[in-house]
Amino acid sequence: MRLLDSATTPMNDHDYPATTSDLIEAYGDVQLDLPNGTESLGDVLERLTPETYESADQARLAMYSAVSSKGIGRVGYSDRDPVSISEDGPDQLSI
Repeated sequence: MRLLDSATTPMNDHDYPATTSDLIEAYGDVQLDLPNGTESLGDVLERLTPETYESADQARLAMYSAVSSKGIGRVGYSDRDPVSISEDGPDQLSI
């Protein structure tokens, strides 16, 4: 199951245009299973500025931008961090 499917599946079936308030009223109780806990879709959407969404894609992107740090896995982790000057980095691979 993909992350946030519990929210995106019903939002795909919603009639658009829809406001943030419409989505909170319809799906606010939906619980999102995140890597570091759960939170309700209502809590996520309440972080957003009130807006009217023309499509499920717009609503989904807004939702993704408002998920708390519970949804990001390891805080501060990046596999793209530069290697420190005193360390040898991985061998470069030429494709």
